[in-house]
Amino acid sequence: MSISTNVIDELLEKFKTPEEILGKDGLLKQLTKAVIERALNAELEHHLSQERRDGTNASEAPPEVHGNVRNGSSRKTLKSEHGELLLDIPRDRQATFEPILVPKHQRRLAGLDEKIIGLYATGMSDREISRQLQDMYGIDLSASLISDVTDAVIDEITAWQSRPLDAIYPIVYFDAFIIKVRQEKRVINKSCYLVIGVGMDGQKDALGFWIAETEGAKLWLGVLTELRNRGLQDILIACVDGLKGFPEAIESVYPRTRVQGCLVHMVRNSLSYVGYKDRKSVAKALKRIYTSSTVEQAALELDAFEEEYGRKYPAIVRSWRNNWERVIPLFDYAPEIRRVIYTTNTIESVNSVLRRAIKTKGSFPSDQAATKIIFLALRNATKRWTMPIREWALTLNQLAILHPDRLPLP
Repeated sequence: MSISTNVIDELLEKFKTPEEILGKDGLLKQLTKAVIERALNAELEHHLSQERRDGTNASEAPPEVHGNVRNGSSRKTLKSEHGELLLDIPRDRQATFEPILVPKHQRRLAGLDEKIIGLYATGMSDREISRQLQDMYGIDLSASLISDVTDAVIDEITAWQSRPLDAIYPIVYFDAFIIKVRQEKRVINKSCYLVIGVGMDGQKDALGFWIAETEGAKLWLGVLTELRNRGLQDILIACVDGLKGFPEAIESVYPRTRVQGCLVHMVRNSLSYVGYKDRKSVAKALKRIYTSSTVEQAALELDAFEEEYGRKYPAIVRSWRNNWERVIPLFDYAPEIRRVIYTTNTIESVNSVLRRAIKTKGSFPSDQAATKIIFLALRNATKRWTMPIREWALTLNQLAILHPDRLPLP
């Protein structure tokens, strides 16, 4: 339902300048106050009417119910995104009225908490949010109160992190990035481990994230065990970025899973050894390896690369040969699947959102503070996941042919 344009035109005849409309005591603030008070009065009238009906229809209703009437109002200051609102809250004689729009003891209008959480998700500190709300809306909220508001998401995080998962995710991406956390009066590096799955419907799903000080097989074993305990029984392809200890961990929990290294990362790491003059030609030679049609052709291209560049860049050749078992799973699949598992760009795009949220923090005072920011930023990032990944139907059909005993029948 929209507001009549005649009503809007009538209001704008009296309130014309931006200050008169959006200012401290402008039109929007006055409208908000008037609408809330009108709604509260309607709530009270409905409440009294309900009591009268109950008293009329129920012979055992206490006699005092029949005499319940309005009893003036009380003043209450409510903080909102339009500033502080001084409201007249209607009362009833028997004090049985419990407002729904503005419950008793509530001091912030619904929507303000969401705005605080939204600002927090961008990486702003509690004090920065306090100053921002003061500058924008004239609302005086302490940093400790803002911290209490953002702490309310902890229960949501706990429920999200322990929610049941689907039995199978055909493709799962694993990655990690560094955050700085204050611990025992010093700042240390910790890693945030992120897991994103592609479900049977082709939709991406953030399965969880974990913050830990050390990385290795033991850490990843714990993550994978937790995923399995939450219902994830099988992964067809795991896409990883050379994470230390991961292949051993995944083979112990999901022994049938194929582990595919991120080729984009391999190329990027290889080019770090190459001078500017040779970078374009080396990149072209490496591309001939991973775009080969078969693993045999790829091996020949690697031999050719070694013959041309092995003397000048032995570290690149050594890296590709050492990681060859994590390169070749790619060649078992058709081009449609290769494009999906070719890179961890899916998870890297999420990481870029998370890094933007944490880059202004410098360091976090605790793991919990980091968890709140990462969860809220991740929630914002995943809101854009509204479509299945490209050519998913074709990809799923090919996976079903390659793994007939592992994918459920339609």
